[in-house]
Amino acid sequence: MSSQLISTRQRLIQAALELFTAHGVSATTTRQIAEKAEVNEVTLFRNFGNKHGLLLAVLEESAAFKNLGESLVRRATPPGNVYQALKDYASDTLHALERVPELVRSVVGEADQFPAENRRALGRGVTEANRYVAQYLATIIEQGHLNTYLPAEKLASLLNGMILGYAVIEFTSEFHELWEDRDDFLENLVELFLHGAMSYSGESPANSLQGGAIATEVADLPGSLVHEILQQARKLGIRDYALAYVLFGAGLSAAEIISLERSHQIYDTQGHFLQITIPGFVRQVPVNQWILGKRYGYYTNNPLIKLLKNRKDNQTAMFLNETGKPISESELQIRWELWSEGLLTPQGQPPAIAQAQQTWRVEMLMRGISLENLAILTGCDRAQLQAYARRAKEKAALEQATRLDQKPG
Repeated sequence: MSSQLISTRQRLIQAALELFTAHGVSATTTRQIAEKAEVNEVTLFRNFGNKHGLLLAVLEESAAFKNLGESLVRRATPPGNVYQALKDYASDTLHALERVPELVRSVVGEADQFPAENRRALGRGVTEANRYVAQYLATIIEQGHLNTYLPAEKLASLLNGMILGYAVIEFTSEFHELWEDRDDFLENLVELFLHGAMSYSGESPANSLQGGAIATEVADLPGSLVHEILQQARKLGIRDYALAYVLFGAGLSAAEIISLERSHQIYDTQGHFLQITIPGFVRQVPVNQWILGKRYGYYTNNPLIKLLKNRKDNQTAMFLNETGKPISESELQIRWELWSEGLLTPQGQPPAIAQAQQTWRVEMLMRGISLENLAILTGCDRAQLQAYARRAKEKAALEQATRLDQKPG
């Protein structure tokens, strides 16, 4: 195909896209498209057959949604902030649709008039966008940052379906009072999506989400291993010791920890608490003095308090890296690997950082906290904590059996 033919084809597609966007598909004529592309109308028919053939090319050759999906996939490594990544994707998708409002209205209102080939092309376009979102979600799930009972493809379909549904409402109706504004919709969309269809094993809606995971298997760590990790962290300095202390003493995920600020700490002689703040949701968690039978300081004097009292900088972040910048999740993972180097779980595996949170939850249940109160502290619902309750009962049964074996017959 000559360069002139390629140029003509692209001019026609661009002209059609602009006119479909401005006036809709039905209201746009082939003559208008040809005039805008500065070609003869016969040339349009020769290249595309008719207007719907040209619409088919517009749907198939527009890379907007593919580019959005590809940019989302690139954010999966390193995983970063899942909450923000999904919110940005939803926002960018709405902005892309907002640039072609009349085309959206036409596709919604006139799709039943399109030839089957066009409807299939539209379906392929949506499927293509869905594939990239599913690829991103599958990567995050595989990395252990999300837990879900649905496959990634279904999750992607849910997310894109809600985004497209909002676009249809926004572009076709006036004065609705469903959301205060678009940002209100985006925040509620991602928070509902992450709390409902899936949930973070390591982040809060804002930190990428709560430790509010629906766990199918809980792998808490034994006390001896936890104390060894804490001791190895202590040898590396007060910052490492404080990080490990918060992991095991407050049950926070890695993503929640890196989002903490110095002002989020509250303590007196009656207790030590950390405030977890995410869009639309704030909760407080206790920092335990006792971890699996051993005491690590007091409410007014423990590794975290010592770290912050010794700080001379003006950074607002609670934890900093070696260069004095807020610590990242990947850097925290590296610290964990140093603390747990050479150690193995009872299953013969290196301890995973997510197991610190699981250990804390099981320990709290073992100490007698109710499932309702643990739900308040973690931001999870009862269903998400059932696996922890089962594990706590298993441990209680084993402990009781051991005590019985120690009594004389």
